[in-house]
Amino acid sequence: MATIKRTASRYGQFGGLSPYGNATVLTFLLETNPTGQVIDSDATAALAIGDVIDLGELPEGMRLDDAQVLITTPMTASVTGKLGFKYSDGVDVEAVPQDDDYFLAAASLATAGRKRADGSTLVTLPKPARLILTIGGAANAKSSDIKITVTGELTGPK
Repeated sequence: MATIKRTASRYGQFGGLSPYGNATVLTFLLETNPTGQVIDSDATAALAIGDVIDLGELPEGMRLDDAQVLITTPMTASVTGKLGFKYSDGVDVEAVPQDDDYFLAAASLATAGRKRADGSTLVTLPKPARLILTIGGAANAKSSDIKITVTGELTGPK
């Protein structure tokens, strides 16, 4: 019986052969005030259906492994959200297209708890992207406190 050893066991690892790896967790905060307006944003109105919240940057070369949405104080009843990404420069890439519901599609933001990504593919970002949350279901008209974590491996720019 032969012993077969794969030669590409460290494929794509960025930053050397650290025994600790290149996994990272990025945290994004989303809070709204009592009228439903996003705190620390350029918004002057409450969140409405179809609004897209730019939560922050996802770096070039990050493999998107997982996301969690931790809802401490929920939004108004019936508010849902799609969680995904768009490229910082707005230009799509055929191999890894922008996807506004890459992590979650129509997840309830109106119930306290934890939501996990429901996608079934892994992608590595070929260029910097923005994490986006698109509001659906209903407008938000109350205070809320939501934290989002994105887990992945930093494989470095290609």
